[in-house]
Amino acid sequence: MMRIWLDHALEGWRAPALLASGAVGALGAALVMQHGVGVQPCVLCVYQRWPYVIAGALALLTLVFGRRRSLRVGLLGLIGLVLLADTGIAVFHVGVEYHWWAGLSGCSVVPAATVEDLRARLLEQPVVPCDEISWSLFGISLAGYNVLITLALAAFALLAARRAALPGGRTDAV
Repeated sequence: MMRIWLDHALEGWRAPALLASGAVGALGAALVMQHGVGVQPCVLCVYQRWPYVIAGALALLTLVFGRRRSLRVGLLGLIGLVLLADTGIAVFHVGVEYHWWAGLSGCSVVPAATVEDLRARLLEQPVVPCDEISWSLFGISLAGYNVLITLALAAFALLAARRAALPGGRTDAV
């Protein structure tokens, strides 16, 4: 059953549409958590959003210009690599949350050139440390869920690129 769904999902326009939907869904969930639930993002949380923007834009480009096989393969592969990079950022963030290693300098310090600039920045936004888990479900933080989501989306994108690279754009050996 899963194999049939996967074969169907990898066909034609479906793969880039699913990847675009995944990127928009992940960004939407992050924004709902921020503005609806009140979970303020740290610097690493914000960094994890950018690859979704890039992957979503590349997926839309694949939908529009992906009729040429070489371009389709390249764009889908690039989406996979961008999402793998996001997986790396998320793994790093999980390590910071669990104190396996130190975070970035911007994780707890608001950069400012002057004292007045620092005061203005502190008053306009809360400083959210990267090493504190602000929300979790079943013991997994948002960064932990992001590891799982980006890894799954990256695997799907790379599988779609592999499928598109084959003659006829499909194979029985998924």
